[in-house]
Amino acid sequence: MATAQLIFIILTVFALSAGQILFKLASTAIVWSPAGFAASVISTKLLFALVVYAIATLMWLFALKTVPLRVAYPFMALAFVIVPLLAHYLLGEHIGWNTFVGAVLIAAGVWLSVYK
Repeated sequence: MATAQLIFIILTVFALSAGQILFKLASTAIVWSPAGFAASVISTKLLFALVVYAIATLMWLFALKTVPLRVAYPFMALAFVIVPLLAHYLLGEHIGWNTFVGAVLIAAGVWLSVYK
């Protein structure tokens, strides 16, 4: 895999991770009542999250055009590392030692699965 392809895949993973943070922010604005649900579903936060996810999906399709799925897909596991870190720093969510241990195991797994 070329460096440009790797960078593009990593950018896709970051875009999907950012989308998750945006979905979390949008979820706080959703009103779970019949009257408020329709209005809250078309909130700016949710629409922005969907646009980010749509762009990430297009990026992913472009990446898969040139990289085998068996090589590209393991990188999606990095979202399990990136999302908790973003949630901690941007949303103030607690992050424990087990998250760091899991991140190391995930990173090792990604490396092992794409190593030649």
